[in-house]
Amino acid sequence: MKSIQDKRQWEKKVVGQMIEVYCRGKHGTAKGELCTECGRLRDYAWMRSDKCPFMETKTFCSNCHVHCYEPGMREKIREVMRFAGPRMLFVHPVTAVRHLVLSRREKKNQDGKYKTVT
Repeated sequence: MKSIQDKRQWEKKVVGQMIEVYCRGKHGTAKGELCTECGRLRDYAWMRSDKCPFMETKTFCSNCHVHCYEPGMREKIREVMRFAGPRMLFVHPVTAVRHLVLSRREKKNQDGKYKTVT
């Protein structure tokens, strides 16, 4: 990933796919569709990504020391991640592996400060 905009787009793609997997599994929606609740969560996550001041130096929100989600949305996105995370390997394997590698690499490189991982 080269630019901050590319990183934002990647993060939005990953979270969107995870919310879709969650919504399909928990709410029975068709592939590519979201219920109203999950649509609001996706829009909120995308908005937070668009406004993130740390995008240049972090990979994903899960690796961020600042939690900018409001408490209700933060708990909901955690629920989505717990459900969708293991299933992503079967639904979106390339995205899942890339996300895992980038996240682990960033956590390994952290020494109390954000480091760029591209």
